[in-house]
Amino acid sequence: MAAIITSVLCVWLSLASSLSFTVTVHGIKRWPGGSSTRYYDFKVQTKRVTKLCKSQNIVTINGMFPGPVVYAQEDDRVIVKVTNQTPHNATIHWHGVRQRLSCWFDGPSYVTQCPIQAGQTFTYEFTLVQQKGTLLWHAHVSWLRATVYGAIVVYPKAGVPYPFPYPYQEHIIILGEYWLKDVLKLEQDVLASGGAPPVADAFTINGHPGPNYNCSGNDVYKIDIVPGKTYLLRLINAGLNTENFFGIANHKLTVVEADAEYTKPFTTDQVMLGPGQTLNVLVTANQPIGKYSMSVGPYMSAQNVSFQNITSIAYFQYLGARPNGLSLPADLPTFNDNFAVKTVMDGLKGLNTSSLPKEIDKNLFVTIGINVQKCNRKNPKKTCQGANGGIMAASMNNISFIRPNVSLLESYYRDVRGHFTEDFPGAPLKFYDFVNGAPNNAPNNTNSMNGTRVFVLEYGTRVQLILQDTGTVSTENHPIHLHGYSFYVVGYGSGNYNPDKAKLNLVDPPYMNTIGVPVGGWAAIRFTADNPGAWFMHCHLEIHLSWGLSVVFIVKNGQGPLETLPHPPADYPRC
Repeated sequence: MAAIITSVLCVWLSLASSLSFTVTVHGIKRWPGGSSTRYYDFKVQTKRVTKLCKSQNIVTINGMFPGPVVYAQEDDRVIVKVTNQTPHNATIHWHGVRQRLSCWFDGPSYVTQCPIQAGQTFTYEFTLVQQKGTLLWHAHVSWLRATVYGAIVVYPKAGVPYPFPYPYQEHIIILGEYWLKDVLKLEQDVLASGGAPPVADAFTINGHPGPNYNCSGNDVYKIDIVPGKTYLLRLINAGLNTENFFGIANHKLTVVEADAEYTKPFTTDQVMLGPGQTLNVLVTANQPIGKYSMSVGPYMSAQNVSFQNITSIAYFQYLGARPNGLSLPADLPTFNDNFAVKTVMDGLKGLNTSSLPKEIDKNLFVTIGINVQKCNRKNPKKTCQGANGGIMAASMNNISFIRPNVSLLESYYRDVRGHFTEDFPGAPLKFYDFVNGAPNNAPNNTNSMNGTRVFVLEYGTRVQLILQDTGTVSTENHPIHLHGYSFYVVGYGSGNYNPDKAKLNLVDPPYMNTIGVPVGGWAAIRFTADNPGAWFMHCHLEIHLSWGLSVVFIVKNGQGPLETLPHPPADYPRC
Protein backbone atom coordinates (compact mmCIF):
# COMPACT_ATOMS: atom_id res chain seq x y z
CA MET A 1 0.00 0.00 0.00
CA ALA A 2 3.07 2.23 -0.05
CA ALA A 3 2.05 3.48 -3.49
CA ILE A 4 -0.88 5.33 -2.00
CA ILE A 5 1.29 7.15 0.56
CA THR A 6 3.04 10.15 -0.83
CA SER A 7 5.28 12.87 0.44
CA VAL A 8 5.64 16.22 -1.27
CA LEU A 9 9.22 15.46 -2.29
CA CYS A 10 8.30 12.22 -4.05
CA VAL A 11 5.44 13.91 -5.89
CA TRP A 12 7.56 16.70 -7.28
CA LEU A 13 10.27 14.27 -8.35
CA SER A 14 7.58 12.34 -10.21
CA LEU A 15 6.25 15.50 -11.81
CA ALA A 16 9.69 16.65 -12.88
CA SER A 17 10.38 13.39 -14.67
CA SER A 18 7.46 13.68 -17.12
CA LEU A 19 7.78 14.77 -20.73
CA SER A 20 6.12 17.88 -22.08
CA PHE A 21 5.00 19.25 -25.40
CA THR A 22 2.42 21.61 -26.85
CA VAL A 23 -0.89 19.82 -27.28
CA THR A 24 -2.84 19.98 -30.52
CA VAL A 25 -6.02 17.93 -30.83
CA HIS A 26 -7.70 17.19 -34.18
CA GLY A 27 -5.55 19.87 -35.82
CA ILE A 28 -6.87 22.69 -33.60
CA LYS A 29 -4.77 24.18 -30.84
CA ARG A 30 -6.74 23.74 -27.65
CA TRP A 31 -6.68 25.19 -24.16
CA PRO A 32 -3.19 26.15 -22.90
CA GLY A 33 -1.36 23.20 -21.38
CA GLY A 34 0.67 23.09 -18.20
CA SER A 35 4.36 22.42 -18.07
CA SER A 36 3.97 18.81 -19.15
CA THR A 37 1.80 15.95 -20.31
CA ARG A 38 1.27 13.01 -17.95
CA TYR A 39 1.17 9.50 -19.39
CA TYR A 40 -0.39 6.54 -17.60
CA ASP A 41 -0.92 2.93 -18.63
CA PHE A 42 -3.96 1.29 -17.00
CA LYS A 43 -4.51 -2.43 -17.39
CA VAL A 44 -7.87 -3.73 -16.19
CA GLN A 45 -6.94 -7.01 -14.52
CA THR A 46 -8.30 -9.55 -12.09
CA LYS A 47 -6.36 -10.13 -8.90
CA ARG A 48 -6.64 -12.76 -6.20
CA VAL A 49 -7.02 -11.15 -2.77
CA THR A 50 -7.71 -12.49 0.70
CA LYS A 51 -9.85 -10.40 3.04
CA LEU A 52 -12.38 -11.13 5.78
CA CYS A 53 -11.36 -14.82 5.93
CA LYS A 54 -12.00 -15.43 2.22
CA SER A 55 -9.98 -15.40 -1.02
CA GLN A 56 -11.61 -14.19 -4.21
CA ASN A 57 -10.85 -12.59 -7.56
CA ILE A 58 -11.55 -8.88 -7.84
CA VAL A 59 -11.18 -6.49 -10.79
CA THR A 60 -8.35 -3.97 -10.40
CA ILE A 61 -6.16 -1.57 -12.33
CA ASN A 62 -2.60 -2.86 -12.68
CA GLY A 63 -3.27 -5.39 -9.93
CA MET A 64 -3.58 -2.62 -7.33
CA PHE A 65 -6.37 -2.13 -4.80
CA PRO A 66 -6.95 0.81 -4.59
CA GLY A 67 -5.57 1.63 -8.00
CA PRO A 68 -2.63 3.85 -8.99
CA VAL A 69 -2.63 7.56 -8.19
CA VAL A 70 -2.83 9.95 -11.15
CA TYR A 71 -0.56 12.92 -10.44
CA ALA A 72 -0.59 16.15 -12.44
CA GLN A 73 -0.36 19.93 -12.25
CA GLU A 74 -2.99 22.50 -13.05
CA ASP A 75 -3.50 22.85 -16.83
CA ASP A 76 -1.55 19.64 -17.58
CA ARG A 77 -2.62 17.24 -20.29
CA VAL A 78 -3.36 13.71 -19.03
CA ILE A 79 -3.23 10.70 -21.35
CA VAL A 80 -4.29 7.31 -19.97
CA LYS A 81 -4.19 4.19 -22.12
CA VAL A 82 -6.71 1.67 -20.74
CA THR A 83 -6.42 -1.96 -21.83
CA ASN A 84 -9.13 -4.36 -20.73
CA GLN A 85 -7.59 -7.73 -19.85
CA THR A 86 -10.72 -9.08 -18.16
CA PRO A 87 -13.84 -10.72 -19.64
CA HIS A 88 -15.98 -7.85 -18.31
CA ASN A 89 -16.92 -4.54 -19.88
CA ALA A 90 -15.02 -1.58 -18.43
CA THR A 91 -14.87 2.22 -18.55
CA ILE A 92 -13.09 4.81 -16.43
CA HIS A 93 -14.72 8.04 -15.27
CA TRP A 94 -12.48 10.92 -14.17
CA HIS A 95 -14.74 12.15 -11.40
CA GLY A 96 -14.68 15.92 -11.05
CA VAL A 97 -12.55 16.55 -14.14
CA ARG A 98 -14.48 19.17 -16.10
CA GLN A 99 -13.51 17.69 -19.47
CA ARG A 100 -13.30 20.95 -21.40
CA LEU A 101 -14.13 20.00 -25.01
CA SER A 102 -13.36 16.36 -24.17
CA CYS A 103 -16.75 14.86 -23.37
CA TRP A 104 -15.79 11.76 -25.38
CA PHE A 105 -13.39 10.86 -22.55
CA ASP A 106 -15.74 11.37 -19.58
CA GLY A 107 -16.36 7.64 -19.18
CA PRO A 108 -19.95 6.77 -18.10
CA SER A 109 -20.99 3.68 -20.02
CA TYR A 110 -23.68 4.15 -22.69
CA VAL A 111 -23.76 7.90 -21.99
CA THR A 112 -20.49 9.22 -23.41
CA GLN A 113 -19.06 5.94 -24.70
CA CYS A 114 -19.67 2.27 -25.23
CA PRO A 115 -17.73 0.10 -22.79
CA ILE A 116 -14.20 -1.09 -23.44
CA GLN A 117 -14.82 -4.73 -24.19
CA ALA A 118 -12.57 -7.68 -23.35
CA GLY A 119 -9.23 -7.35 -25.14
CA GLN A 120 -9.88 -3.79 -26.31
CA THR A 121 -7.95 -0.58 -25.63
CA PHE A 122 -9.13 3.01 -25.36
CA THR A 123 -6.97 6.05 -24.64
CA TYR A 124 -8.46 8.82 -22.53
CA GLU A 125 -7.10 12.34 -23.13
CA PHE A 126 -8.08 15.50 -21.26
CA THR A 127 -6.62 18.76 -19.98
CA LEU A 128 -7.03 19.85 -16.37
CA VAL A 129 -8.09 23.37 -17.32
CA GLN A 130 -7.82 25.63 -14.27
CA GLN A 131 -8.20 22.67 -11.94
CA LYS A 132 -6.17 21.64 -8.92
CA GLY A 133 -6.82 19.59 -5.81
CA THR A 134 -8.06 16.10 -4.93
CA LEU A 135 -10.35 14.18 -7.28
CA LEU A 136 -10.88 10.50 -8.02
CA TRP A 137 -11.22 8.12 -10.91
CA HIS A 138 -13.41 5.01 -10.92
CA ALA A 139 -15.07 2.49 -13.17
CA HIS A 140 -18.44 3.61 -14.51
CA VAL A 141 -20.10 0.41 -15.67
CA SER A 142 -22.27 -1.84 -13.50
CA TRP A 143 -20.91 -1.99 -9.91
CA LEU A 144 -17.32 -2.41 -11.04
CA ARG A 145 -16.25 0.71 -9.18
CA ALA A 146 -16.52 -1.28 -5.92
CA THR A 147 -12.87 -2.25 -6.53
CA VAL A 148 -11.80 -0.17 -9.56
CA TYR A 149 -10.97 3.26 -8.16
CA GLY A 150 -8.08 5.54 -7.26
CA ALA A 151 -7.04 9.10 -6.49
CA ILE A 152 -6.31 12.05 -8.77
CA VAL A 153 -3.95 14.60 -7.20
CA VAL A 154 -3.56 17.84 -9.14
CA TYR A 155 -0.95 20.23 -7.75
CA PRO A 156 -0.90 23.99 -8.32
CA LYS A 157 1.38 25.38 -10.97
CA ALA A 158 5.05 25.66 -9.99
CA GLY A 159 5.59 28.54 -7.61
CA VAL A 160 1.91 28.85 -6.67
CA PRO A 161 1.48 28.13 -2.93
CA TYR A 162 -1.43 26.59 -1.11
CA PRO A 163 -3.70 29.19 0.54
CA PHE A 164 -2.99 27.53 3.90
CA PRO A 165 0.16 26.59 5.88
CA TYR A 166 2.28 24.10 3.98
CA PRO A 167 1.92 20.63 5.55
CA TYR A 168 4.78 18.43 6.69
CA GLN A 169 3.40 15.52 4.67
CA GLU A 170 0.38 14.63 2.55
CA HIS A 171 -1.48 11.34 2.68
CA ILE A 172 -4.32 9.96 0.57
CA ILE A 173 -7.16 8.35 2.52
CA ILE A 174 -9.71 6.50 0.36
CA LEU A 175 -12.90 5.25 2.00
CA GLY A 176 -14.49 2.22 0.41
CA GLU A 177 -16.84 -0.73 0.81
CA TYR A 178 -15.96 -4.39 0.31
CA TRP A 179 -18.14 -7.35 -0.64
CA LEU A 180 -17.37 -11.04 -0.42
CA LYS A 181 -19.60 -11.57 -3.46
CA ASP A 182 -18.86 -10.87 -7.11
CA VAL A 183 -20.13 -7.28 -7.38
CA LEU A 184 -21.10 -7.63 -11.04
CA LYS A 185 -23.30 -10.62 -10.25
CA LEU A 186 -24.50 -8.86 -7.12
CA GLU A 187 -26.00 -6.00 -9.13
CA GLN A 188 -27.68 -8.46 -11.51
CA ASP A 189 -29.17 -10.41 -8.61
CA VAL A 190 -30.43 -7.28 -6.85
CA LEU A 191 -32.12 -5.91 -9.97
CA ALA A 192 -33.62 -9.33 -10.73
CA SER A 193 -35.05 -9.52 -7.21
CA GLY A 194 -36.74 -6.14 -7.43
CA GLY A 195 -35.62 -5.48 -3.87
CA ALA A 196 -32.86 -3.73 -1.95
CA PRO A 197 -29.19 -4.72 -1.98
CA PRO A 198 -27.43 -6.55 0.85
CA VAL A 199 -25.15 -4.51 3.09
CA ALA A 200 -21.43 -4.37 2.41
CA ASP A 201 -19.35 -6.92 4.29
CA ALA A 202 -16.94 -4.21 5.45
CA PHE A 203 -15.93 -0.60 5.17
CA THR A 204 -12.32 -0.08 4.15
CA ILE A 205 -9.61 2.58 4.47
CA ASN A 206 -7.18 2.40 1.54
CA GLY A 207 -8.43 -1.12 0.91
CA HIS A 208 -7.96 -2.33 4.51
CA PRO A 209 -10.96 -3.29 6.69
CA GLY A 210 -9.12 -2.88 9.99
CA PRO A 211 -9.18 -4.85 13.24
CA ASN A 212 -12.93 -4.71 13.94
CA TYR A 213 -13.62 -7.28 11.21
CA ASN A 214 -12.94 -11.00 11.13
CA CYS A 215 -9.43 -12.09 10.03
CA SER A 216 -8.41 -8.41 9.71
CA GLY A 217 -6.25 -7.77 12.76
CA ASN A 218 -3.24 -7.23 10.49
CA ASP A 219 -5.21 -5.90 7.53
CA VAL A 220 -5.06 -2.32 8.76
CA TYR A 221 -3.72 0.93 7.28
CA LYS A 222 -1.31 3.09 9.32
CA ILE A 223 0.29 6.52 9.10
CA ASP A 224 3.45 7.18 11.13
CA ILE A 225 3.20 10.64 12.67
CA VAL A 226 5.91 13.04 13.90
CA PRO A 227 4.74 14.90 17.00
CA GLY A 228 4.09 18.58 16.45
CA LYS A 229 3.83 18.36 12.66
CA THR A 230 0.80 19.23 10.53
CA TYR A 231 -0.45 16.78 7.91
CA LEU A 232 -2.69 17.20 4.87
CA LEU A 233 -5.10 14.29 4.45
CA ARG A 234 -6.73 13.97 1.04
CA LEU A 235 -10.03 12.27 1.90
CA ILE A 236 -11.93 10.47 -0.88
CA ASN A 237 -15.14 8.49 -0.56
CA ALA A 238 -15.06 5.77 -3.23
CA GLY A 239 -17.76 3.72 -1.50
CA LEU A 240 -20.64 2.20 -3.39
CA ASN A 241 -23.87 2.52 -1.43
CA THR A 242 -23.12 4.26 1.87
CA GLU A 243 -22.27 7.78 2.96
CA ASN A 244 -19.66 7.90 5.72
CA PHE A 245 -18.47 9.83 8.73
CA PHE A 246 -14.70 10.17 9.23
CA GLY A 247 -12.82 11.29 12.31
CA ILE A 248 -9.54 10.89 14.20
CA ALA A 249 -9.55 10.26 17.93
CA ASN A 250 -8.69 13.40 19.97
CA HIS A 251 -7.73 15.39 16.84
CA LYS A 252 -9.42 18.26 15.05
CA LEU A 253 -9.87 18.39 11.27
CA THR A 254 -9.47 21.72 9.48
CA VAL A 255 -11.21 21.60 6.10
CA VAL A 256 -9.35 23.59 3.42
CA GLU A 257 -10.72 22.09 0.20
CA ALA A 258 -13.91 20.39 -1.03
CA ASP A 259 -14.21 18.64 -4.40
CA ALA A 260 -10.88 20.09 -5.59
CA GLU A 261 -11.74 23.70 -4.79
CA TYR A 262 -10.22 25.68 -1.94
CA THR A 263 -12.51 26.68 0.92
CA LYS A 264 -12.20 29.14 3.75
CA PRO A 265 -10.65 27.03 6.55
CA PHE A 266 -12.95 25.76 9.27
CA THR A 267 -12.32 23.26 12.03
CA THR A 268 -14.54 20.36 13.06
CA ASP A 269 -14.40 17.11 15.01
CA GLN A 270 -15.51 14.93 12.10
CA VAL A 271 -16.69 15.18 8.51
CA MET A 272 -19.18 13.35 6.33
CA LEU A 273 -18.45 12.37 2.74
CA GLY A 274 -20.92 10.89 0.30
CA PRO A 275 -19.63 8.61 -2.45
CA GLY A 276 -17.76 10.73 -4.99
CA GLN A 277 -16.98 13.55 -2.59
CA THR A 278 -13.47 14.64 -1.60
CA LEU A 279 -12.21 16.82 1.23
CA ASN A 280 -8.71 18.03 2.09
CA VAL A 281 -8.19 18.45 5.82
CA LEU A 282 -5.25 19.61 7.93
CA VAL A 283 -4.48 17.65 11.11
CA THR A 284 -1.89 18.78 13.65
CA ALA A 285 -0.20 16.11 15.76
CA ASN A 286 -0.64 17.97 19.05
CA GLN A 287 -1.68 15.12 21.34
CA PRO A 288 0.36 12.92 23.71
CA ILE A 289 2.42 10.24 21.97
CA GLY A 290 0.15 7.30 21.28
CA LYS A 291 -1.87 5.40 18.72
CA TYR A 292 -5.12 7.06 17.62
CA SER A 293 -7.91 5.59 15.53
CA MET A 294 -8.89 7.04 12.17
CA SER A 295 -12.44 5.77 11.93
CA VAL A 296 -15.03 5.38 9.17
CA GLY A 297 -18.65 4.72 10.06
CA PRO A 298 -22.01 4.93 8.30
CA TYR A 299 -24.30 7.89 7.80
CA MET A 300 -27.75 6.50 6.98
CA SER A 301 -30.59 9.00 6.72
CA ALA A 302 -33.22 6.77 5.07
CA GLN A 303 -35.81 4.87 7.07
CA ASN A 304 -35.91 1.07 7.31
CA VAL A 305 -32.71 0.52 5.30
CA SER A 306 -30.13 -2.06 6.36
CA PHE A 307 -26.50 -0.96 6.49
CA GLN A 308 -23.09 -2.05 7.70
CA ASN A 309 -22.66 -0.71 11.25
CA ILE A 310 -19.15 -2.00 12.07
CA THR A 311 -16.60 0.81 12.00
CA SER A 312 -13.45 0.54 9.91
CA ILE A 313 -10.30 1.66 11.69
CA ALA A 314 -6.84 2.80 10.58
CA TYR A 315 -4.04 4.06 12.81
CA PHE A 316 -2.77 7.62 13.21
CA GLN A 317 0.31 6.50 15.11
CA TYR A 318 2.88 8.82 16.66
CA LEU A 319 6.54 7.89 16.42
CA GLY A 320 7.50 6.49 19.78
CA ALA A 321 4.12 4.92 20.46
CA ARG A 322 3.98 1.24 21.42
CA PRO A 323 3.17 -0.67 18.18
CA ASN A 324 1.06 -3.25 20.02
CA GLY A 325 -0.64 -0.75 22.29
CA LEU A 326 -4.35 -0.09 22.20
CA SER A 327 -5.57 2.71 19.97
CA LEU A 328 -7.74 5.47 21.34
CA PRO A 329 -11.17 5.28 19.65
CA ALA A 330 -12.62 8.07 17.54
CA ASP A 331 -15.99 9.45 18.62
CA LEU A 332 -18.13 9.39 15.47
CA PRO A 333 -21.70 10.70 15.31
CA THR A 334 -24.60 8.27 15.49
CA PHE A 335 -25.56 6.85 12.11
CA ASN A 336 -28.56 9.18 11.63
CA ASP A 337 -27.07 12.42 13.00
CA ASN A 338 -28.38 14.87 10.42
CA PHE A 339 -27.24 17.84 12.51
CA ALA A 340 -23.60 16.71 12.29
CA VAL A 341 -23.92 16.62 8.51
CA LYS A 342 -25.51 20.07 8.40
CA THR A 343 -22.76 21.47 10.62
CA VAL A 344 -20.08 20.45 8.13
CA MET A 345 -22.07 21.81 5.19
CA ASP A 346 -22.63 25.09 7.03
CA GLY A 347 -18.87 25.44 7.41
CA LEU A 348 -18.09 25.14 3.69
CA LYS A 349 -17.45 28.60 2.24
CA GLY A 350 -15.77 29.08 -1.12
CA LEU A 351 -12.62 31.12 -1.74
CA ASN A 352 -13.18 31.81 -5.43
CA THR A 353 -16.60 32.92 -6.71
CA SER A 354 -15.38 34.61 -9.90
CA SER A 355 -17.60 32.51 -12.18
CA LEU A 356 -20.75 32.53 -10.02
CA PRO A 357 -23.76 33.40 -12.22
CA LYS A 358 -25.52 36.33 -10.55
CA GLU A 359 -28.28 36.40 -13.16
CA ILE A 360 -30.14 33.28 -14.30
CA ASP A 361 -31.41 32.33 -17.77
CA LYS A 362 -32.96 28.96 -16.92
CA ASN A 363 -34.54 27.83 -13.66
CA LEU A 364 -34.92 24.08 -13.28
CA PHE A 365 -36.64 22.18 -10.49
CA VAL A 366 -35.85 18.48 -10.13
CA THR A 367 -37.31 16.13 -7.55
CA ILE A 368 -35.25 13.14 -6.49
CA GLY A 369 -36.37 10.04 -4.69
CA ILE A 370 -37.19 6.37 -4.51
CA ASN A 371 -40.16 4.73 -6.20
CA VAL A 372 -41.94 1.40 -6.04
CA GLN A 373 -43.28 0.06 -9.31
CA LYS A 374 -46.14 -2.39 -9.55
CA CYS A 375 -45.18 -6.03 -9.85
CA ASN A 376 -45.61 -7.21 -13.42
CA ARG A 377 -43.10 -10.06 -13.38
CA LYS A 378 -43.47 -13.80 -13.34
CA ASN A 379 -42.67 -15.51 -10.02
CA PRO A 380 -43.29 -12.39 -7.89
CA LYS A 381 -42.03 -14.01 -4.68
CA LYS A 382 -38.52 -14.01 -6.15
CA THR A 383 -38.63 -11.01 -8.47
CA CYS A 384 -40.88 -8.48 -6.67
CA GLN A 385 -39.16 -8.17 -3.31
CA GLY A 386 -39.53 -4.38 -3.02
CA ALA A 387 -41.82 -2.61 -0.56
CA ASN A 388 -45.30 -4.14 -0.41
CA GLY A 389 -44.45 -6.67 -3.11
CA GLY A 390 -43.40 -4.09 -5.66
CA ILE A 391 -40.23 -3.42 -7.64
CA MET A 392 -37.80 -0.81 -6.36
CA ALA A 393 -36.92 2.08 -8.65
CA ALA A 394 -35.64 5.65 -8.38
CA SER A 395 -36.29 8.76 -10.40
CA MET A 396 -35.81 12.45 -11.13
CA ASN A 397 -39.06 14.32 -11.71
CA ASN A 398 -40.69 10.89 -11.47
CA ILE A 399 -38.80 9.56 -14.52
CA SER A 400 -36.48 6.57 -14.13
CA PHE A 401 -33.64 6.91 -16.61
CA ILE A 402 -33.05 3.94 -18.91
CA ARG A 403 -29.56 3.88 -20.33
CA PRO A 404 -29.49 3.00 -24.03
CA ASN A 405 -27.40 0.21 -25.52
CA VAL A 406 -25.41 2.68 -27.63
CA SER A 407 -23.40 5.80 -26.82
CA LEU A 408 -25.93 8.54 -26.20
CA LEU A 409 -23.29 11.19 -26.93
CA GLU A 410 -22.45 9.64 -30.29
CA SER A 411 -26.15 9.32 -31.15
CA TYR A 412 -26.60 13.02 -30.45
CA TYR A 413 -23.40 14.03 -32.24
CA ARG A 414 -24.27 12.04 -35.39
CA ASP A 415 -27.98 12.90 -35.16
CA VAL A 416 -29.03 9.25 -34.97
CA ARG A 417 -32.68 9.21 -33.96
CA GLY A 418 -34.56 6.77 -31.76
CA HIS A 419 -32.18 6.30 -28.83
CA PHE A 420 -33.40 9.16 -26.62
CA THR A 421 -35.99 11.92 -26.45
CA GLU A 422 -35.46 15.58 -25.59
CA ASP A 423 -38.45 15.91 -23.28
CA PHE A 424 -37.14 15.61 -19.73
CA PRO A 425 -39.36 18.06 -17.83
CA GLY A 426 -37.69 21.11 -16.30
CA ALA A 427 -40.09 20.91 -13.36
CA PRO A 428 -42.30 18.22 -11.78
CA LEU A 429 -45.54 17.51 -13.60
CA LYS A 430 -47.32 18.02 -10.29
CA PHE A 431 -46.39 20.15 -7.27
CA TYR A 432 -47.42 19.10 -3.78
CA ASP A 433 -45.84 18.70 -0.34
CA PHE A 434 -42.91 16.64 -1.61
CA VAL A 435 -41.48 15.89 1.82
CA ASN A 436 -44.50 15.27 4.03
CA GLY A 437 -47.37 14.72 1.59
CA ALA A 438 -45.79 12.35 -0.92
CA PRO A 439 -48.06 9.53 -2.15
CA ASN A 440 -46.28 6.74 -0.33
CA ASN A 441 -48.94 4.04 -0.21
CA ALA A 442 -46.58 1.89 -2.27
CA PRO A 443 -46.73 0.57 -4.84
CA ASN A 444 -49.96 2.14 -6.10
CA ASN A 445 -48.99 5.80 -6.34
CA THR A 446 -45.19 5.78 -6.54
CA ASN A 447 -44.83 4.36 -10.02
CA SER A 448 -42.27 6.25 -12.07
CA MET A 449 -42.26 6.60 -15.82
CA ASN A 450 -39.36 4.99 -17.65
CA GLY A 451 -37.43 6.55 -20.49
CA THR A 452 -34.16 7.80 -21.92
CA ARG A 453 -35.10 11.45 -21.66
CA VAL A 454 -32.58 14.30 -21.81
CA PHE A 455 -32.74 18.04 -21.16
CA VAL A 456 -31.15 20.31 -23.78
CA LEU A 457 -29.34 23.54 -22.86
CA GLU A 458 -28.15 26.22 -25.22
CA TYR A 459 -24.47 27.04 -24.97
CA GLY A 460 -23.81 29.71 -22.34
CA THR A 461 -27.09 29.26 -20.46
CA ARG A 462 -26.82 30.37 -16.85
CA VAL A 463 -28.64 27.68 -14.90
CA GLN A 464 -30.11 27.54 -11.43
CA LEU A 465 -31.14 24.01 -10.49
CA ILE A 466 -33.22 23.21 -7.41
CA LEU A 467 -32.78 19.61 -6.22
CA GLN A 468 -35.69 18.57 -4.00
CA ASP A 469 -35.71 15.42 -1.88
CA THR A 470 -39.03 13.58 -1.70
CA GLY A 471 -40.70 11.21 0.74
CA THR A 472 -42.31 8.87 -1.76
CA VAL A 473 -40.74 5.88 0.01
CA SER A 474 -38.37 7.55 2.46
CA THR A 475 -36.61 10.88 2.62
CA GLU A 476 -32.85 10.48 2.31
CA ASN A 477 -29.63 12.43 1.79
CA HIS A 478 -28.71 11.93 -1.88
CA PRO A 479 -25.15 12.68 -3.13
CA ILE A 480 -25.91 14.14 -6.57
CA HIS A 481 -22.97 14.37 -9.01
CA LEU A 482 -22.92 16.42 -12.22
CA HIS A 483 -20.40 15.31 -14.84
CA GLY A 484 -18.39 17.86 -16.80
CA TYR A 485 -19.03 20.75 -14.43
CA SER A 486 -18.50 22.09 -10.97
CA PHE A 487 -21.31 24.18 -9.56
CA TYR A 488 -21.86 26.72 -6.82
CA VAL A 489 -24.01 25.48 -3.95
CA VAL A 490 -25.87 28.71 -3.30
CA GLY A 491 -28.40 27.35 -0.85
CA TYR A 492 -29.87 24.36 0.96
CA GLY A 493 -32.43 23.74 3.63
CA SER A 494 -35.02 21.44 5.12
CA GLY A 495 -38.56 20.87 3.92
CA ASN A 496 -39.90 22.01 0.57
CA TYR A 497 -38.06 24.69 -1.38
CA ASN A 498 -39.83 28.03 -1.14
CA PRO A 499 -38.32 30.76 -3.36
CA ASP A 500 -39.84 33.46 -1.18
CA LYS A 501 -38.21 32.17 2.00
CA ALA A 502 -35.03 30.45 0.80
CA LYS A 503 -31.82 32.22 1.81
CA LEU A 504 -29.24 32.03 -0.96
CA ASN A 505 -25.52 32.65 -0.48
CA LEU A 506 -24.23 34.68 -3.43
CA VAL A 507 -21.13 35.87 -1.55
CA ASP A 508 -18.97 32.83 -0.81
CA PRO A 509 -20.78 29.60 -1.81
CA PRO A 510 -18.66 26.43 -2.12
CA TYR A 511 -17.79 25.21 -5.62
CA MET A 512 -18.44 21.46 -5.81
CA ASN A 513 -19.15 18.60 -8.21
CA THR A 514 -21.16 16.40 -5.82
CA ILE A 515 -23.73 17.76 -3.38
CA GLY A 516 -25.49 15.86 -0.63
CA VAL A 517 -29.08 17.01 -0.98
CA PRO A 518 -30.27 17.19 2.66
CA VAL A 519 -32.60 14.50 3.93
CA GLY A 520 -36.13 15.83 3.56
CA GLY A 521 -34.78 19.05 2.10
CA TRP A 522 -33.42 20.84 -0.94
CA ALA A 523 -30.24 22.24 -2.46
CA ALA A 524 -29.83 25.06 -4.99
CA ILE A 525 -26.89 24.98 -7.40
CA ARG A 526 -25.75 27.31 -10.18
CA PHE A 527 -23.50 26.82 -13.18
CA THR A 528 -22.98 28.15 -16.70
CA ALA A 529 -23.51 25.60 -19.49
CA ASP A 530 -20.32 26.45 -21.39
CA ASN A 531 -18.98 22.95 -22.13
CA PRO A 532 -20.66 21.17 -25.06
CA GLY A 533 -21.53 17.50 -24.79
CA ALA A 534 -23.79 15.02 -23.03
CA TRP A 535 -23.38 15.24 -19.26
CA PHE A 536 -24.68 12.70 -16.78
CA MET A 537 -26.26 13.88 -13.52
CA HIS A 538 -27.03 11.12 -11.05
CA CYS A 539 -27.12 9.97 -7.47
CA HIS A 540 -23.73 8.53 -6.52
CA LEU A 541 -25.29 5.80 -4.39
CA GLU A 542 -24.81 3.03 -6.91
CA ILE A 543 -28.05 1.22 -6.17
CA HIS A 544 -29.98 4.44 -6.86
CA LEU A 545 -28.13 4.84 -10.17
CA SER A 546 -29.02 1.25 -11.07
CA TRP A 547 -32.64 2.02 -10.23
CA GLY A 548 -32.68 5.04 -12.56
CA LEU A 549 -31.99 8.12 -10.41
CA SER A 550 -30.27 10.07 -13.18
CA VAL A 551 -30.69 12.32 -16.19
CA VAL A 552 -28.52 13.59 -19.06
CA PHE A 553 -28.04 17.26 -19.93
CA ILE A 554 -27.11 17.94 -23.54
CA VAL A 555 -25.23 21.22 -23.93
CA LYS A 556 -25.21 22.46 -27.52
CA ASN A 557 -22.19 23.85 -29.34
CA GLY A 558 -21.50 27.55 -29.19
CA GLN A 559 -19.57 29.60 -31.74
CA GLY A 560 -16.10 28.75 -33.03
CA PRO A 561 -13.68 25.91 -32.27
CA LEU A 562 -13.30 26.68 -28.54
CA GLU A 563 -17.06 26.27 -28.07
CA THR A 564 -17.52 23.22 -30.28
CA LEU A 565 -17.18 19.55 -29.38
CA PRO A 566 -14.47 17.96 -31.60
CA HIS A 567 -14.90 14.73 -33.54
CA PRO A 568 -14.78 11.46 -31.57
CA PRO A 569 -11.32 9.88 -31.25
CA ALA A 570 -10.13 7.25 -33.70
CA ASP A 571 -10.13 4.44 -31.10
CA TYR A 572 -13.58 5.30 -29.75
CA PRO A 573 -15.16 2.04 -28.46
CA ARG A 574 -17.99 0.46 -30.43
CA CYS A 575 -20.98 -1.29 -28.93
